[in-house]
Amino acid sequence: MSFYTSLSGLQASQTDMSVISHNLANVGTNGFKKSRAEFADVMAANFSTDPFKQVGSGTVVKANRQEFKEGNYTSTSNALDLAISGDGFFTVQAGGTTGTLQYTRNGSFQVDTNNYVTDTQGNRVQVFPVDKDGNVTSFGSDGLTSLQLPATSGTPVATKKVSMAINLSSTAVAPTAAFDRTNMGTYNNTTQTKIYDTTGNAMTLTNYYVRAPLPVDANGNAIQPADGSSNWLVYSFVGDQQMTTNGGSKDPIKMTFDSGGSLKAPTGATKFDNFTPRTSIISQPLSIDYTGSSQSGSIFSVASRTQDGKAVGLLSGVSVGDDGLVTASFSNGETAALGKVAVATFVNMPGLRQEGNSYWEATGKSGAAKFGTANQGAYGAIRSSTIEGSNVDITEELVNLIAAQRDFQANAKALDTSSQISQTIFNIRS
Repeated sequence: MSFYTSLSGLQASQTDMSVISHNLANVGTNGFKKSRAEFADVMAANFSTDPFKQVGSGTVVKANRQEFKEGNYTSTSNALDLAISGDGFFTVQAGGTTGTLQYTRNGSFQVDTNNYVTDTQGNRVQVFPVDKDGNVTSFGSDGLTSLQLPATSGTPVATKKVSMAINLSSTAVAPTAAFDRTNMGTYNNTTQTKIYDTTGNAMTLTNYYVRAPLPVDANGNAIQPADGSSNWLVYSFVGDQQMTTNGGSKDPIKMTFDSGGSLKAPTGATKFDNFTPRTSIISQPLSIDYTGSSQSGSIFSVASRTQDGKAVGLLSGVSVGDDGLVTASFSNGETAALGKVAVATFVNMPGLRQEGNSYWEATGKSGAAKFGTANQGAYGAIRSSTIEGSNVDITEELVNLIAAQRDFQANAKALDTSSQISQTIFNIRS
């Protein structure tokens, strides 16, 4: 019997060393949770056995118990690198919408070619749908949906009106040469405004401001207006196309200021009648309004400038809050709440089945997953731009490995001693 007792001890020690070695091998695995082997003694007895004469029969592996304490956290520059501070697991789904749900603490997520947020194995991260204010609209396993980042946001709006309040310098000198936009000496100032066509394509409206010369008398002397007013001419171009008014006239817009520098004309918006986007052969309405402009002794400046067009927003970034709310931002300034990261907890976490690749699956011992959102009840907080590493302590594992090795050696020595005793008995001669 001593052979089998020592053999059970050897097997137990070998199992212990295997578990410890597995822990050490995964010290660099994100989201890995270490295990420890638990053993129980084996007693051969029945109801008639004298308890003072019981002899043990060795040991047996009782359980390989997982320890779910948190690992160390590492900061990254990727907003989709997530970690859970506290209890809970990320929920991922393999095979699109029909795969099995799996659970992981490895939050190293990325975006695939279809804009789904996935883990390193291509499984899709699960979230709860939310309304525009970020409130969850559907809970539970039936509410889970794969997180997908939209490539664009909104619909394009064509620019119909540009409003601009500028200040023109009263000390500016009128150019002597005829206007030529390629010659900076023929105009005083310029502005550029981004506008959009019906498909959201951006174009540039360029306005050139020319101080109008004073009229002259027969002797060539400048005639000062009696009311002290002054005029400026504005030439407008979209790309290389000059904007026209009044049925095709290429005459510039004439801005008139009174002696106090207030704008007298034009009043309201001036409509262009030939704005044709490069992506269309059909003209679209476009006007410019200089209400609020002035003329003073200070230098040229733009007090305000607006336009009512809007391009389609392109995805420019994504962020994840402590509560797991995923928010996308777009190039047109819009933002959109995409969902809240689903966090799963279990009544008995050590009862989860390890599937490899830092995945776990629910079992009858773990109980069914309970889904919720971060920062609520027993669900931990989400940490963005953070990765949770392994919870293996190398020093502790090496000490345990030495102890398991000593146990193995002791059982091997007991087995050897038992063998020697048997050999001695076999060598006895009558």
